[in-house]
Order: sequence, then structure tokens, then C-alpha cells
Amino acid sequence: MRILQALPALYSGGVERGTVEFAAELVKRGHESFVVSNGGPMAEQVRGQGSTHIHMPIHRKSLASFGQILPMRQLLQDLKPDIVHVRSRMPAWIVHLALKTLPNDQRPAIVSTFHGMYSVNPYSAIMAKADHVIAVSNCVKDYVLNNFHVPEDQLTVIQRGVDVDAFRDRAINEQWLDILLSRFPQLAGKKVIMMPGRISRWKGQMHFLEAMERIVRHRPDCHGIIVGGAEPGKERFLQELEKERSRLQLTDKVTFLGQRNDMTNLYLFADVVCHMSTKPEPFGRTVTEALASGTPVVAYNRGGAAETLQACFRDGLVAPDDAGAFASTVLALLDKPRPEIELPERFLLRAQTEGTLGVYEKALRERPS
Repeated sequence: MRILQALPALYSGGVERGTVEFAAELVKRGHESFVVSNGGPMAEQVRGQGSTHIHMPIHRKSLASFGQILPMRQLLQDLKPDIVHVRSRMPAWIVHLALKTLPNDQRPAIVSTFHGMYSVNPYSAIMAKADHVIAVSNCVKDYVLNNFHVPEDQLTVIQRGVDVDAFRDRAINEQWLDILLSRFPQLAGKKVIMMPGRISRWKGQMHFLEAMERIVRHRPDCHGIIVGGAEPGKERFLQELEKERSRLQLTDKVTFLGQRNDMTNLYLFADVVCHMSTKPEPFGRTVTEALASGTPVVAYNRGGAAETLQACFRDGLVAPDDAGAFASTVLALLDKPRPEIELPERFLLRAQTEGTLGVYEKALRERPS
């Protein structure tokens, strides 16, 4: 098949990383893979893995983006993809409007993925107009069924898969560790509590600081690391976090590592990984990656992250927004041997790939002639 994926940009988020990994799997299986976005640091990775990246400014939630309708129409005519997989709302609108003037026999099948619980409005409803819809978790599926009225036979749950071979049974690279500790000597000999995720108010970094204040009170040998960067123009919240760290007297107990490209080693380095989103997250990629590394995860019991823990590590579930219980759970895990964790098949990359290809084939079979 010839498959085109469309998303706003290629920075470091879970949607972007999942798109890049899936594109690589398509190439491995002999399909032609194209990715359309406004570019970003991961575009070179897309090209290096055998896909074609096509730069197109389809990322802005503004009327200006509709200027890309004609270029998208021309691109679809030139490439003649079998499948267009839209992974965000503005790209979905541009594709939808570009197809309006194409003859039926030139239109690809359209697949959309609900990567989140989008606001219920006409702008979001475009994601439900695909030939087939994918939801990244059961909670997202229920949300789509209740709010966007997609027929159940046109909706499939496919969790974002993890390439377990990239995480499982690996040892920390000693050279990497030497470099890390030379830059952050405060981490040497500590129990490391990691909070991964982009710097965003709803990701829960404030809750993490509150929990860390309780943790280090009982275990002074613990050190927290916040891994992730602030998106351009949203640095103010990072400044708020730094002030709160100072107020809680955690300046020497919590370190901001910034944006990283060495997550595989960081998961292995951490003793516990935290997931503290303040609203239900549709999936929670860092949870599955950490568990695939064999590192225990503590998370609030809601959203897609909770679905993953319920499937393979229930000891890490905490009542939502209870930072005190969260700290107690982390402390309890530190006192135990590292647990044996096995991810169910549905959370693996091969299951995601096979499930998505199955959706593509179904969409092609059922496409109106």
C-alpha cells in the first residue's frame, strides 16, 4: 500500500514519536510511506528510516492554514495514496476539503486517529468523518461513541505500541552514565524519581513537586528529575515550576533535565517513573515505555495511563490528585525489589502495526467505488 500520514509537526510528543515509529514499520513491511507535516527535529529521522517527508504548513489552527487546500489537492493527485491517515484536526480539515473536488475514483480511503478527547464542536467533528476511526484507548473509544456518534463498526481501539526490543533487557550505557553524572553530579548515588513529559500545566509537574517534597522528607537519598521541554512561547509555566521548587526548598532535590533524546537510558536509570496528569490522558506513552523497560510506574487512576497499569501493574495506581498517597506509593515501591512487569500483547508495536494495517485493508474494501 501507499500510505500518507498527516500531522501538524514533528517535534517530540507522543503523537509525533508514534507516527515516526509507525512509518518505519510500514517501510520494513514493504509499504510506501509518506509523512506530511510542518517539519521539526524528527523529520530527519523519518527520512533516515526510509519514508518520504513532505513539508507543508498544516499546523496552525487558523484560517491561514486553509491556504494549503490546493497544495494538498495537488499532492494527493501526484502521489495517489491508497490511504491517508490524519492524526490531528487541522490536517484532517485540509485533507477533507482537498478531496471535495477530486473525482471519487481518485480519492484515497481516509483513516483518522483520535489521539485525545477533543472538544465537542464542529472543528473536532472532522475526525469522525473518516472511513474508519481509530481510538488509542478504551476511554477514548467511549468518549468518541458518546460525543461524535461514530458507528461502532467503524471504530477500532488500537493502543500505541511500544517496541519492547528497544527497552527490554538492556543495560545502561556506561559512557552515557558518565556523561550524565558529569553534567548532573547531584544524581550520583541517589534513588531517582522521574517525571517525563512536556512542560505543561495539565501534565502534573506541580503535583510532582508536591509529592517530591513529601518523598525527600522521608527519604533524603531521593532525587527527582523532570524530563521534557516547554513548547516555544509557553516558557512561563516552567518559570512557575522553578519558583515553586525554590519555595518547597527542593532546589537541590529536583533537577530539570530539559528536552532529551536519550529516554531509553533514562527509563533504565530511574527507580520509579511518575505520571500525574491533572485530567484524563488518552493514552500516556511514557507509562508503556517505562513499563517495557521494567521500571515501575506510579500514576493517577484515570484515563489511558490507568488502563495500562490496570493491565500489568496495579500496584502503581493512586487515587487522582492525591499527592500524599502518590508519595506513599513511591516510597513503598522503593522499599521493594524491582518488580517483574510484562506488557500485554496489545501494547506492543507489532500489535499496533498489524491492527492499523487491518484497519487500512478494511477501509479499502469498504470504500465506495
